[in-house]
Amino acid sequence: MPRTYDASAGDRTIFDALIDARDKYGAKKPILEDQERNPLSYTDLIRASFALGRKLAGFTAPGEHVGVLLPSSAGVVVTFFALHAFGRVPTMLNFTAGIRNLKTACKVAGVKTILTAHRFIDQGKLDDLIDALGAEHEIVYLEDVRAKVGVADKAFAALAGAFPRRFRALAKPSDPGVILFTSGSFGAPRGVVLSQGNLVANVEQISAHIDLDPNWVMFNPLPTFHCFGLTGGVLLPILRGMKAFEYPSPLHVKQIPPLIRDSKASILLATDTFVNQYARAADPGDLSGLRFVVCGAEKVRDETHELVAERFGGVPLLEGYGATEASPVIAVNRPGGNKHGTVGPVLPALETRIEPVEGIERGGRLYVRGPNIMTGYLDEQGRLEPPADGWHDTGDVVELDADGWMSILGRVKRFAKIGGEMVSLTAAETLAAGAWPEARHAVISMPDPKKGERLVLVTDRLDASVDRLVAHAQTVGAPELAVPRKIVRVPEIPVLGTGKTDYVAIQRMAETEARAA
Repeated sequence: MPRTYDASAGDRTIFDALIDARDKYGAKKPILEDQERNPLSYTDLIRASFALGRKLAGFTAPGEHVGVLLPSSAGVVVTFFALHAFGRVPTMLNFTAGIRNLKTACKVAGVKTILTAHRFIDQGKLDDLIDALGAEHEIVYLEDVRAKVGVADKAFAALAGAFPRRFRALAKPSDPGVILFTSGSFGAPRGVVLSQGNLVANVEQISAHIDLDPNWVMFNPLPTFHCFGLTGGVLLPILRGMKAFEYPSPLHVKQIPPLIRDSKASILLATDTFVNQYARAADPGDLSGLRFVVCGAEKVRDETHELVAERFGGVPLLEGYGATEASPVIAVNRPGGNKHGTVGPVLPALETRIEPVEGIERGGRLYVRGPNIMTGYLDEQGRLEPPADGWHDTGDVVELDADGWMSILGRVKRFAKIGGEMVSLTAAETLAAGAWPEARHAVISMPDPKKGERLVLVTDRLDASVDRLVAHAQTVGAPELAVPRKIVRVPEIPVLGTGKTDYVAIQRMAETEARAA
């Protein structure tokens, strides 16, 4: 059974929570691994954090926002804790966001120094990105830093590793724990400051919601610049005694399934898009050892549930819901309590408020308040804007059933007004998915001189037709207004580095098509 939520357990700093986990689960317990297959124990992780952190402290200042431009790996985890060991603030940079967004992120967060790795830049072919950032920021390569770790540094790390509470920087749970940037699915990314207490509290909330076994292995292919990948894929397993297996890219569809099997993974974190691809590429035994898969960032399609159930013996897909501003988990289904079509019950210690939205009959706009809700946004000058009275406006329209399970009806921005009626773009996407379940679809709205707005379906189904969509809508009893009458066929639906649909790019594609028509 899940544990009772302990508010005091969330009232800790990140490094102290790491030390507590070492004391609880054993200093020699393997806790971190990546594709290099060199597992680290709690002692290894803490010593490495002090050794690297001491060198990083030599060219950064206490409290400084230090940029981290690295893929999911043991290296990024050590870097994250190394910065915390010496009182610096990790600022996780999205290397898939493009030069313009990255420059803006660094400016807003006040980043002077960016930590990266030669190997990552070379393999990712990111030299142009580094050249652009290097004009205004100090680029530091971790291989070069590690090469300078000497005997004195190692001796210090050994001593600090034995007595970590004496050597780690003094900090408070209210101090910044990380700076992240929202996904940018619908516009420019925003800088989000999460406190150390926010992150530790969300780990505690999840642990009180789902019964987790310290003997399990968490497989995380999601980037740590995404809060789901950072909290769910790094902090949750390490602070709860599970081994965190980090993989650098969710896009390696053929490599990941056999590695899930070989690493003896118990839990996989992913999005619907990636799970669907892994299930198609995997051999029968690759995913069947999983106890469950946790899916976030986008709606899980019925087709994905059915595909995994058919091929891998009913491994449950637990759909959840969150936001960067909530560290990120707000609600999630559980093993033994998994309602398809919902994102599960709300986590403990999290208050919700649902306000009516004009023109939308079901559900309402969700506001959340609790120990995991951000310190605030960074404005364009880098000043902190805290949420009013602690309430975060998610911008999502949700509905709670009689048992408290939450369903996401769509974002407020994802409703179009057609002929005076509010129509959910998410519902229109679901309609398209029902007609062509193996394809990917996105629905956007565009101005219409007669009806105010009209729906446009962008799909990778190259033979998609309005007639087929109308026929399916009639079969399932969907309203006529929910059927897109314009279809744009594309080779591939663009997605962000987090796996979310890139609606900004899709809007541009549809507008380009409209101008060409």
